[in-house]
Amino acid sequence: MTIEPGLYHLLFISTALFFIGVYGFLTRRNLITMLMSIELILNSVNINFIAFNKYLWANRLDGVMFTVFVIAIAAAEAAVAIAIIINLYRSHQSIDVQKAEELKY
Repeated sequence: MTIEPGLYHLLFISTALFFIGVYGFLTRRNLITMLMSIELILNSVNINFIAFNKYLWANRLDGVMFTVFVIAIAAAEAAVAIAIIINLYRSHQSIDVQKAEELKY
């Protein structure tokens, strides 16, 4: 089984997005940038699903269905996270992770 050259490009982009997301999540203290980093990680997973579906199993739609499911979960996660961030800002006047002592316990 040979791997198409286009798959390597998509996997490179997906890997770059994943590590940018992990780096952003681990180094930032702002909750909005941490949420954006999680979205980058989820988008890299979606690129992997679509790439493997296109190049390895072109006649099936499993990768597309997983991608739609991940997008729906990411939208729900973003809505809940933004609601938590808004409530944290209203109570603490900051969205810095280090200032949210009540969320640790």
